[in-house]
Amino acid sequence: MKSSRPKPFIFLLLLFLLLAAMLGCSMLGVVHFGWADMWQSPIFWNLRMPRIVLSVLVGAALSVCGSAYQSVFRNPLTDPYVLGISSGASLGAAIAILLGLEAYLLGVGACALVSGLLTILVIYRIASIGNRMHTTTLLLTGVCITFLMSALISFLMVLRQDKMDSIIFWTMGSFASASWTDVAIVAPVVAVGIGVVLYHCRDLNLLLAGSETAKSLGVEVERVKKVLLLATTLMVAFCVSTCGVIGFVGLVVPHCIRLVSGPDNRRIVPYAIVVGALFLLLCDTMARTLLMPAELPVGSLTALVGAPLFIYLLYKNKKNY
Repeated sequence: MKSSRPKPFIFLLLLFLLLAAMLGCSMLGVVHFGWADMWQSPIFWNLRMPRIVLSVLVGAALSVCGSAYQSVFRNPLTDPYVLGISSGASLGAAIAILLGLEAYLLGVGACALVSGLLTILVIYRIASIGNRMHTTTLLLTGVCITFLMSALISFLMVLRQDKMDSIIFWTMGSFASASWTDVAIVAPVVAVGIGVVLYHCRDLNLLLAGSETAKSLGVEVERVKKVLLLATTLMVAFCVSTCGVIGFVGLVVPHCIRLVSGPDNRRIVPYAIVVGALFLLLCDTMARTLLMPAELPVGSLTALVGAPLFIYLLYKNKKNY
């Protein structure tokens, strides 16, 4: 019988590549470091490393969330961005900025969390028909929610033009202001959230077969869905509160892993942790080095990769909708 666990050699190789990329990317930027010099530089420790560590955490979180959503909703085209959850959390962050809650430790994060939870609740209610999740309704609801949230954020920016720059930060995604405080806030949430998803990998596999099948095999379907949605929305909300909206990571990474390793979440989720972290780290490094000394929003680079893939997947699977 074929093992469902990730192959140790491949996982360790990916982990080594991630660590090597973190060191390599830390040397690149407006200020270049040599191997000996960087360990003594305040720029390395106070600016570049927090950014690198935060991008790794966010990349891992978003890719794991995408893996979980695709199994819970039984649709390979779902991720936090497509479903509108990232946009919902971003609206909460924008409201917190307008209310002057940035000075409080969890002010922006708490508002992003509440808004993200309300968004996923609305999507879940609209897309549910009886005990089934209707795929077309799910995707259309996510698209509509994204447009609605974007419109509300634009309206808020017009009302408070003095806060426009801060709000634009959330809508485009950036790690430019990353700090060790952000890392300390996000890391525990991501660690717990990923732990919850890993614990429920078997349940995610059974949910792919349908709610009724999962129930017959002993899965408490509604409880599992609520726990997973809460854990993943927490991760998305706290990631958005520190770096804004970064789309398509949760779509691109799990799908590519699924093509290589198969549909078993006991493989997909561990691989997604490392590959998602590596993917977003490389995207952020390109964002801050391609046009030095200017900087691109990292969300635009992930969208350049994710949007064409999303269109391809829609085209490939159009007969199923």
